[in-house]
Amino acid sequence: MLKPSWIASANDPQCPFPLNNLPFGVFSNGGAPRCATAIGDKVLDLAALEAANLLPACGFDEPALNGFMAKGPEAWQAVRDGLTRLLADDAANQDSRAMVTAALHDAAEVQLHLPFQVSEYTDFYAGKQHATNVGTMFRGPENALPPNWLHIPIGYNGRASTVVVSGTDIRRPLGQTKAPDAALPSFGPCQRLDIELEMGAVVGLPSPMGQPVSVDEADAMIFGYVLLNDWSARDIQAWEYQPLGPFQAKAFATTISPWVVTKAALEPFRCATPEREKPLLPHLQDTSPMLYDIELGVSMTAKGGAPSVICQTNYRHMYYSAAQQLAHHSSSGCAMRTGDLLGSGTISGPEKHQFGSLLELTWGGKEPLTLDDGQTRRFIEDGDTLALHGHAQGEGYRVGFGSCKGSILPALEVEA
Repeated sequence: MLKPSWIASANDPQCPFPLNNLPFGVFSNGGAPRCATAIGDKVLDLAALEAANLLPACGFDEPALNGFMAKGPEAWQAVRDGLTRLLADDAANQDSRAMVTAALHDAAEVQLHLPFQVSEYTDFYAGKQHATNVGTMFRGPENALPPNWLHIPIGYNGRASTVVVSGTDIRRPLGQTKAPDAALPSFGPCQRLDIELEMGAVVGLPSPMGQPVSVDEADAMIFGYVLLNDWSARDIQAWEYQPLGPFQAKAFATTISPWVVTKAALEPFRCATPEREKPLLPHLQDTSPMLYDIELGVSMTAKGGAPSVICQTNYRHMYYSAAQQLAHHSSSGCAMRTGDLLGSGTISGPEKHQFGSLLELTWGGKEPLTLDDGQTRRFIEDGDTLALHGHAQGEGYRVGFGSCKGSILPALEVEA
């Protein structure tokens, strides 16, 4: 049920930021960036509440959430409980309400920043439909999944340095490609630019080197989730990825939504992973529902056109949960850090309109998309804007993430 707030806009059933949500991010409004939460159509300055002793001291005057995340689940819950008391419709203390009002800002008037300092970034390949689609395209249906896929969540280490917040323009990448009929490769702009619709799990608590963590321990380490678009240069990827996997094709940009939605806000929407086709080894076995029922979508705005919804899917289609991915990541003794970001892998459902990448939606470019304004696309062109959307739907309320958007700038010119 909706938790009523005295912030009227937070009570709109279509609002992504009701009192049930209380996501965390970083904002500025002419001064230094600092931590905030979203409530209705407002952004609430947590540094101001901390300075007024209305919240526990958690480093909210910092330009990143890392200090707060490192304090662990007890601190996370204490702040959530404190905010709920301050913002609930029955909050009776007029002095505190006046201080909260002074710390509110119109969301349309502030700038949102990368919500946390990304320590390291790992991207997984943990959606079975996506892996099957891609494998079928390149290896045929009989060899679509690698032999290890049903036993471990496959992943690769990405680049934290190019994780950016929603609204950041993305420069078309340059790279080396080789046409099938060419004797030698060439260097130039990517011609098959794509998206990957993903969720990102944000690690709050670290783990020491040499110490694997269980699935339950991994779940407790996760602070929250963001929408994540792992931009992909498919032609660069096709040439470089054998035998070690993606490198430059994925290193140039990853966009995340500005608000980290906590596990506490998503708790009512937990759901189980799919039935296992082969039993997992004990250290990766499910212990409880650890996926979430989150409705996801992608809209594409071709240059000069209007937005078109090109994908609608759900996070519950993943084969492996973020907790299983994190447990696998640590299983060798790999140390995890506060601020680590784990990309889920592309989230595709069984129907074509549920495919989470253009590679799948156009089946490798063979079946172009026709957008609502009549324009067609096989892959992303300069000037196009892609936006990811997501929310969990409750009874009379929704828990949203904000937009995860980026527009494509032309590649830099290559010297002859």
